[in-house]
This record gives sequence, structure tokens and C-alpha cells, in this order.
Amino acid sequence: MKTQSNLFRMACLTAILLASTSCEKSQKDHPVTFDQEEIIDDEFLTEKFQSQLTPDFVIDILKKRNKEFVDERLTIRNTSQRIRTASLGQYPGAVILSCLDSRVPVEDVFHSGIGDLFVARVAGNISNEDIIGSLEFACKVSGAKVVMVLGHEHCGAIKSAIDNVELGNITALLAKIKPAIAAVQNFKGEKTSKNPDYLEAVTQSNINETISNIRKNSPILKEMEEKGEIKIIGGEYHMETGNVEFIK
Repeated sequence: MKTQSNLFRMACLTAILLASTSCEKSQKDHPVTFDQEEIIDDEFLTEKFQSQLTPDFVIDILKKRNKEFVDERLTIRNTSQRIRTASLGQYPGAVILSCLDSRVPVEDVFHSGIGDLFVARVAGNISNEDIIGSLEFACKVSGAKVVMVLGHEHCGAIKSAIDNVELGNITALLAKIKPAIAAVQNFKGEKTSKNPDYLEAVTQSNINETISNIRKNSPILKEMEEKGEIKIIGGEYHMETGNVEFIK
């Protein structure tokens, strides 16, 4: 019985190796090619281009690229070229403060590649000293023109905050979402995480709360925004469609 089992395993391994070899040969004989217009552009890869950007233009680029994602345009990245181009400097047009959620692939959502975006991720897209310091670095030091707080539907952190979950360091993190819950205390309807309308209200409130906290706790970013050097905006990622709803 053991001999038969070993023979079966060897047969499976041989079949996998043969299939792999055949696939590699097919790729060499018929390499996959793409039209140049299918490859994402390199708009954010040079200091010269970044210096000419305005916050509104960057927002337009993000909207255009998100539409490409929604329209199921595959994100084709000229990765090797981008690695070489970006190796000595980075000039992203925007910094995205996103939730930790694995279902929100930020670079893909905005049809972007290496060097295009700064991305900060934390459960519930909340802000703290380290996050705000990172946003300041992205804008004041590295020239990003837009700060976007990106929330999303069906957020586990939002649900947990509504449900008063307490667990280790998660407790302190969820406490930062509680002000967003308090801000919608006049919501008419069932105030539970199982009510999609209430969950949506808290999600939007949390995005706005984070934006307010950034302005309140970062004189640097607040001043840059007042001078028109950057814009701080919100967005909500809709999982069923891939669309980002922009919130100003």
C-alpha cells in the first residue's frame, strides 16, 4: 500500500513538472505582449512632472484611474522599468490613508504601480501621531498634492467599534472610532452593526472624523491646505463595484 502511494505521488509530481515545462515553452514560443496604451502611465515618476501638478489635477487622475479599475482594465505594470526609474527618488502625486482590509488593494483600486502613491494602512483608517507624521512626510517632504482618507463598505473595524469589542490593543484602536459613532447619535433606525444603513452612516462619519483629526493635529498639513498646496479629501470604496466615492 505504501509503495502504491509513493508511486502515485511520483506520478503526480511528474505530471506537474511536465505541465510546467510545457507552459514555459509555450510562453517562450508565444510571449504575451501588450499595446503601449495598456500599460499604466508614468505620470508620477519624475520630480519635474510632480512639481507641475495641482491638487485638483491629481484628484482627476485618481478618478480616471479608479474608473479604469471599475471597467476591469487589468493593471499592467512595467515593473522592471519602474524599479529602475524610481530607485533614486520618489515623487508620488497622492498619499492614501486606507484601512488594513485585504479586500481593498489600494494600488489596484487606483490602477497604479511603483512610485505612484504613498499608502498608509491601519484598521479603520484612523489617525494617530505616527500616521499623521507619515502624511506630513508624504506632502511636506516628498511633494504629494493630495491626502485621501479611504474608508470602505463592510469594514470590520467599524463593526467592532459599534459592537464595543474589547481585545488587547484592538480596544485602544477602536476607541478612536467611537467619536464617529457619537457623531451620528441622531440616526433614525436600529443602531447595530447588522443594519447596513447605520454601518454606512458610521463609515462616512469616521472618514470625516479622520479628516478633521488630520487638520486639527497637523498644523503643517492644515497650512499647506489653506495655501492651496494640497487638498485633504475622503473617499469610500464600494466593494460590490470597485468604485471609489469621492468625498470633499
